[in-house]
Amino acid sequence: MPKFVILGNWTEQGIKNVRETTKRAQAAKEAAAKRGGKIDIWWTMGRYDIVGVLDMPTSEAALSFLVALGMQGNIETETLPAWDASTVDEVLKTV
Repeated sequence: MPKFVILGNWTEQGIKNVRETTKRAQAAKEAAAKRGGKIDIWWTMGRYDIVGVLDMPTSEAALSFLVALGMQGNIETETLPAWDASTVDEVLKTV
């Protein structure tokens, strides 16, 4: 299952409504589940306001999730594909 690291910052709208952030996170978890996936979310200090780890059955499902998330206007994201050690080991056998 493809995995993605999501780095997020609140938009002006998102910070104005920051008291709703945990409710929005719950809605994001439900949206990921509807697409067959799962997201873990943490609130952070520093360059990013939120960090998430998204597991989705396909890259297309991840794209659908991220576009829907962005359309809400509360967060801007940078998304990084991620691989676990066993996948990296398999890929390195082909190098």
